[in-house]
Amino acid sequence: MQTAISEKTRAIFAVNLLGNPNDFEEIQSIISNRDIILLEDNCESMGAKFHDKYTGTFGLLGTYSTFYSHHICTMEGGMVVTNDEELYHYMLSIRAHGWTRDIPKDSKIYSKRDDEFYELFNFVMPGFNMRPLEMEAAIGIKQLEKLDGFISERIRNAAIFKEKFKNNENVLVQKEIGKNSWFGFSLVLRNDLEGKRDVVVKKFKELGIETRPIVAGDFTKNKAIEYMDYEIHEQLINADYIHKNGFFIGNNDYSDVDFEHLDF
Repeated sequence: MQTAISEKTRAIFAVNLLGNPNDFEEIQSIISNRDIILLEDNCESMGAKFHDKYTGTFGLLGTYSTFYSHHICTMEGGMVVTNDEELYHYMLSIRAHGWTRDIPKDSKIYSKRDDEFYELFNFVMPGFNMRPLEMEAAIGIKQLEKLDGFISERIRNAAIFKEKFKNNENVLVQKEIGKNSWFGFSLVLRNDLEGKRDVVVKKFKELGIETRPIVAGDFTKNKAIEYMDYEIHEQLINADYIHKNGFFIGNNDYSDVDFEHLDF
């Protein structure tokens, strides 16, 4: 990553993938003397820690997902956290059509009038309809109460998973950085299994075990990239290898599943 940084670099978007933190000590050493903003995608890593600090709180902004397959579930949705009050006010406006209704009167982004009627439909930003629903909030509050237990079960499952594959030279398993909250278990095929992902995935399916790509693998191979203005720094060798040979198995927090007797 160090060689990809240039005078044009304005931000680093760090993705904490599959429950695993980034090495934020290394990232901070790169950007500490530069005017570079750190942003975090923490959607798959709620509850993970690096040096006893929760992921999603290292950057200026941290995103979390509460989609139904994630650590806690509100069916759909998520949240963004920041300690920057001005950005917080922008997000309050942007999530609700760009209007001023939800921002405080003394906000830095807009001085509200005393006319409450006028401010009910006054728009200062381009916006979206991303307001959370009361039902989602009710479910989310109860889920938060269970989060520590959910993560403990995921960590228990991960210990069994790592034990199953520790001596398998044909499979590279995810190396834990900090405290992983284990969204899923990544596998990268190598040696005798390199190039045979279709065969392996089919076998897993026959055993009733679902698999997924490791997010998008090499995202530049997706057609959506045609609509983006981008540059690629050097060759994406590792991303390309994972694109062809990587997949992951989902984890869950059901305490009554007998993983001890599951063979792969």
